Amino acid sequence: MTRDHATVWDNCLQTIRKNVNLQSFRTWFEPIKPVRLDENALTIQVPNKFFYEWLEEHYVSLLKMTIRRELGDNGRLEYQILMNNGHQNQAQHARPARAAVGSSHSSGSESFAPGMVDYQAIKNPFVIPGIKKVKIEPQLNPNYLFDNYIEGDCNRLARSAGLAIAKKPGGTSFNPLVIFGDVGLGKTHLAHAVGNDVLKRFPDKVVLYVSSEKFTNQIIQSIKNNAVNDFVNFYQLIDVLIVDDIQFLANKQKTQEIFFHIFNQLHQSGKQIILTSDRPPKDLDGMEERLISRFKWGLSADLQAPDLETRIAILEAKMSQEGIEIPQDVTEFICYNIQNNIRELEGVLVSLVAQSSLNQQEVDIELAKRVIRNFVSQINKEITVDYIQKLVAEHFGLNVDKLQGKTRKRQVVIARQLSMYLAKNLTDKSLKAIGETFGGRDHSTVIYSCRTVQDLMETDAIFKDTVSELEKKIKLSLHEQ
Repeated sequence: MTRDHATVWDNCLQTIRKNVNLQSFRTWFEPIKPVRLDENALTIQVPNKFFYEWLEEHYVSLLKMTIRRELGDNGRLEYQILMNNGHQNQAQHARPARAAVGSSHSSGSESFAPGMVDYQAIKNPFVIPGIKKVKIEPQLNPNYLFDNYIEGDCNRLARSAGLAIAKKPGGTSFNPLVIFGDVGLGKTHLAHAVGNDVLKRFPDKVVLYVSSEKFTNQIIQSIKNNAVNDFVNFYQLIDVLIVDDIQFLANKQKTQEIFFHIFNQLHQSGKQIILTSDRPPKDLDGMEERLISRFKWGLSADLQAPDLETRIAILEAKMSQEGIEIPQDVTEFICYNIQNNIRELEGVLVSLVAQSSLNQQEVDIELAKRVIRNFVSQINKEITVDYIQKLVAEHFGLNVDKLQGKTRKRQVVIARQLSMYLAKNLTDKSLKAIGETFGGRDHSTVIYSCRTVQDLMETDAIFKDTVSELEKKIKLSLHEQ
């Protein structure tokens, strides 16, 4: 039976999907295109060199296993790297050495001192006219740094790419970097963090942050003043250009046309471009196709809603920064109920401290409930640890007292650890309180159990399905009550 390259790769994807989390699958495997199948060699096309290197570093064992399952022990995978000019470059899977992408940039000479602009020659839209020579202010928020940008599975790709750019602006294969995601997930913070880090490492670099709204208004003014050329020339002085919320450029034809020329000039000169958006480039309606095509040249990094652990880390970092202390169970309760927006998470903290200070009231769960009602329409219905224990015990055919006892039988241990994991994720109980309901165990046992369950979910697809099934069953049962 003969098979084509698309069928072989589809079969590989079915196996890969079971062995990686959904976000990793969407980020690293959905963009891959199968190109051809030559005997035992499957060729796949990846967007850029960085993409290829990441696969080789993090997923080489998984890819080797899946390709051999499909093509036999002699099966191998070859890469075709899509370069910025639309051509391809081959990289053999059997060679660990990184493929060289033949994309070169001219360095572009300037007669101005770094970070300075001669106003008589080029008008600077960020300063008041009349000053002969001024420094281009980066318009960055100095509080948005990598140090206070908490890393998690939800943002690891984007943060890693941002750090790589900060170390070598314009010199990586992800130019432009497009950071996209829903409101309040940290897109602007990350973009500013890159800019601030570039300035720290390279003080002579010209970095500029601008919102799409301000950019559009500047274009309107330059058209009114018959100074479009000055406007374009000014932007060509920038080494790292950060444009926030590019989705608002939609249906603005003249703005898109001017931005297209600025983008081309910066990119061809080896300058770094960073863009943020509330959606991926392919979904930017009202945007010229030639712009969307250029946005896809580099790396599009998705920001997802943070998981519970990451939300707790974010809130604790904010508390440390502001010198605030609140009980651990209150922190966990807030993070359990505010799930999709980091700004709301921080807003709840500010409101909670304000209410406590104004009313001379201790910060506790009841106060947190009142504050959270101003941010979410409904606080999650309470799930008890007892109910979780009962449901998990039934699933494994055990008595609840086995979960609370001392037995070390493997089935009981797995059920106990899974119950602790679900209790941590689905209730507002502290780690200490959860441990006490399992025969007086301490919080470190709960932490160890949660990590064990997470490790099992990453390596055992059947166990992962079991966890998902139990979570759904618990949540559905609340709606039925």
